Amino acid sequence: MSDTALQDAERVVRTIAETALENEKYFCDLDAVVGDGDFGYSLARGFGKLLEDWDTLEYSDVGGLLKKSAVILSSRIGGASGPIWGTAFLRAGMALSDKPSPSGQDVIAALRAAIEGIKQRGNSDVGDKTLLDALVPAVDTLEQQLQAGKPAAEALQAATATARESADATKTMLAQRGRAAYSGERSQNSVDAGAMAIAVMFERITQAWSPTSV
Repeated sequence: MSDTALQDAERVVRTIAETALENEKYFCDLDAVVGDGDFGYSLARGFGKLLEDWDTLEYSDVGGLLKKSAVILSSRIGGASGPIWGTAFLRAGMALSDKPSPSGQDVIAALRAAIEGIKQRGNSDVGDKTLLDALVPAVDTLEQQLQAGKPAAEALQAATATARESADATKTMLAQRGRAAYSGERSQNSVDAGAMAIAVMFERITQAWSPTSV
């Protein structure tokens, strides 16, 4: 197994967790416009527990890290977000179970597996004004960049720009899932909290990224 691959995966997961904690109020404020206003709290609770238990997690590869994270997130993130984020991490971990040194395409396959898990668990798809509206376009861009032979850091930067643009674009969309769906046309005047969380997480990962793998 590549120690660098595992170190990069640890950096990514920790960055996601730290971003959830640092943006708890911001994500809650976004969610409060048309939702329960607890999205940021729920994420912070789950990812905070992950960081709290970090030194006691037992895993030997990237897939194991993601699956261990999934267990904690599923049990600690409240509401509808817990199953969705837990499933995403679990599906990604399963996709990398036999990949001790994941390639760029292995990472894309894991992200696609996470996306399919989110779709199934949340009964949602692109266009429903959810985190998928930022995540799917970002992964599409990442895959296109890697297939074009771009360096990992450059590909990630492009994907991050797509995530931000796509999250901003949810402002004009009509929510189809969750409590926001009950607000009708009022949901068109605000960005989706989940989509924006994806954008912010991509931005933080890009800042922390070490282009030594993928």
